[in-house]
Amino acid sequence: MQYLVTGVAGFIGSHIAQELLRRGERVRGVDNFVTGTRENLKELGGLEFQQADLRDLAAMRAACRGVDYVFHEAALASVPRSVKDPVSTNDANVTGTLNLLVAAREAGVKRVIYAESSSAYGDTPTLPKREDMLPNPISPYAVSKLGGEHYMAAFYRVYGLETVSLRYFNVFGPRQAADSPYSGVLAKFISMMLEGKQPTIFGDGEQSRDFTYVDNVVQANLRACTAAREAVCGRAFNIALGERYTLNQTFAVLRGITGYQGEPAYAAERAGDVKHSQADITLATQQLGYAPPVSFEEGLHRTVAWYRQELAKSGVAAASSRA
Repeated sequence: MQYLVTGVAGFIGSHIAQELLRRGERVRGVDNFVTGTRENLKELGGLEFQQADLRDLAAMRAACRGVDYVFHEAALASVPRSVKDPVSTNDANVTGTLNLLVAAREAGVKRVIYAESSSAYGDTPTLPKREDMLPNPISPYAVSKLGGEHYMAAFYRVYGLETVSLRYFNVFGPRQAADSPYSGVLAKFISMMLEGKQPTIFGDGEQSRDFTYVDNVVQANLRACTAAREAVCGRAFNIALGERYTLNQTFAVLRGITGYQGEPAYAAERAGDVKHSQADITLATQQLGYAPPVSFEEGLHRTVAWYRQELAKSGVAAASSRA
């Protein structure tokens, strides 16, 4: 089989490609390096890489040629960025996704697996979130990702192109960028705490998230490729642990792992941020055979170990090692 991974130089895309290559599969990857990095490609020996932008339909047609399965991970994945610049977020996440679907259909791709987002649920108080709940996006990013999900369902119903949407809940792990204003909260917390810098919590810290280690997400994507057509195509599935932790709880756990001695700083809540998030993963378990192999704390230990290693490579000793 020939696989295509969009956003292959990004955090999740590089992990999916790495596992496929480890299994001996043929993998093509595309990225425009807006958020992905060439550093993430170094672990992907054997990858066929094409530098391309989703908004370029001709480039997507070339990328999909001869492909059996597509993992669509490319996106401008940031709520704050979308609030600041909704137009570029829409172009990348909606127009780019539509281009990919057009190209995949023309190329005879068997199935497209789409990286959706739990942000589709918005700030509705009901927990845990179930796939049969009405979406209620509250940021331009959430709207753009939900738009892509609707395109996935439409292309299955109208054209018969098999599609599966996976609603990710707060994915974290090695290779997640920590040096951007739009980086994930755990990447920022861990990198700053290891360097002895004070991290900032926006709000009171009692907001909660269903943090999900990246290996769990990789498993879900691979299972979505082989799940029965009638059970999964044209549908969306929550991919998470099914648990939730507040940012204050998470900070306390990380303090124990990293050896950080300080307290967090608190700042005003950010526009578009959801207060609480937790998934019901029953449907993914039943239809995809999804069974997350890595717990929250084990994922944190693995992630901290990776960031320690990266700091050592750059010649910066972790603060807990400098005493």
